[in-house]
Amino acid sequence: MEQQTTNKQLEPEMLYPDLAYNIERMQLEFLNCSDIMYRNCSIGGLNRATLIYVDGMCDVQAVDEFVLQPLIEHFRRSSMVDEGRAAELKEIFIPTLKIRIVFQTKEVIQAVLRGETAIFTEGNAFVMLADLIKMEKRAIEEATSEKVVRGPRDAFMETLRTNTSLLRRRLRSSKLKLESMTLGSLTETDIVIGYMEGIVKESLVKEVRARLQKIQIDGIIHSSNIEEFIEDNVFSPFPQIQNTERPDVAVSSLLEGKVIIITDNTPFVLILPMTYWSGLQAVDDYSDRFMYATFVRWIRYTFVHISLLLPSLYVALTTYHLQVIPTSLVVSIASAREGVPLPAVIEALIMEFIFEGLREAGIRLPQQVGPAVSIAGALVIGQAVVAAGIISTPMVIIVSLTGVASFAFPLYNLGTAYRMLRFPLLVIAGVLGFYGIVLFLIALSVHMVTLKPFGVPYMAPYAPMSTGNLNDVLVRAPKPRMRKLLPWLTNGKSERFPKRTK
Repeated sequence: MEQQTTNKQLEPEMLYPDLAYNIERMQLEFLNCSDIMYRNCSIGGLNRATLIYVDGMCDVQAVDEFVLQPLIEHFRRSSMVDEGRAAELKEIFIPTLKIRIVFQTKEVIQAVLRGETAIFTEGNAFVMLADLIKMEKRAIEEATSEKVVRGPRDAFMETLRTNTSLLRRRLRSSKLKLESMTLGSLTETDIVIGYMEGIVKESLVKEVRARLQKIQIDGIIHSSNIEEFIEDNVFSPFPQIQNTERPDVAVSSLLEGKVIIITDNTPFVLILPMTYWSGLQAVDDYSDRFMYATFVRWIRYTFVHISLLLPSLYVALTTYHLQVIPTSLVVSIASAREGVPLPAVIEALIMEFIFEGLREAGIRLPQQVGPAVSIAGALVIGQAVVAAGIISTPMVIIVSLTGVASFAFPLYNLGTAYRMLRFPLLVIAGVLGFYGIVLFLIALSVHMVTLKPFGVPYMAPYAPMSTGNLNDVLVRAPKPRMRKLLPWLTNGKSERFPKRTK
């Protein structure tokens, strides 16, 4: 007994053959944890085994059928389980049951909190962990933020292994590598790094792996917690890591040589590195015919620039450059603004703030009332401010058109960047007119060109120019002509498929 006590002091994390002692340690560790369940396996009046699992994360029926019943049958034949008979003990369970053996208390605690069932037995300094995890999860549904007219309807969900299976269903190749990692000292969140061996640059995978390993945080709640830790320029308004809830988009990115990060409990998968042009490409671009896809892409690009520039152009024109507006239009605008006490820039800022407030309220309110409140609020407030002579009618039209244009972004993060940049651009246009707008656009272009997320130019393939990759930027070329891969992403592989010969 004295020797046993000495060993316990030397190795406080190890398990011991004393079942009562091990259970007491676990009870101290899980003190005041009402969801931790203890089930004793008592044979002949003696406690021979104890099962520990988390209520709600474990298949209780499977525990009874595959663990408790075999244990009871085994103890009827053997009065005592000897130390070192781990292999024999494992065989009493059905062969298909996933069983592993651990020898440290810390491993047992982590496994129980993940949902595994810990099986403590008398006389053994180890614990068997049975994978009988059964947690509630929702069904696979359609993507809510990336809807398509023609394309797959399934989307990622909160379960990590379901998400990896959605990828495997589309990419049946052993070259798809899915490396596991755990982040968060308290949450112990499982994440997976995915890439295509032979296509992706090895240096990119190493860089992603190294940046993830440097993250020291107590909890990873969702994938955006990881995003800001690993991106290159956190002070840029532009997103440098793409996120998607569509498996087909993730697979397409893998085939281009990009790396994905799947986070448990998050339906959004991170794709990196991101380029500016990939943020403007919609899924429907690749399911429609190339001519219509190109036409829609041009409309999208036009609306993207309208969402950024229209209010500031209106302010600059009506404040400093009336000479470039036709006379009849100047008269019409002047008559509409007659009696409005505020300068155009203040009008625009007020209306933009109101519009952003209504948009935010519409998102936060319950789904049943959110759209109704935002639409009613926009109509009522717009009508009221015009009737009161606070805001002119042309300004309401300008802000409404800008708001509609801001919904044309395929990637929500990129749209929020433009929404935010609209406000400083408005102020500069109100102070300097066209000159301010030009200076702002030059500074913005310089900033975007200098961005290099994970070493890949943000404006590629236009800056620097890569002529072989222009078939999928301003136009969407026919798919047989979209052979080239971005040279900054791939490991020597330059083409998706060989050139077609007639």
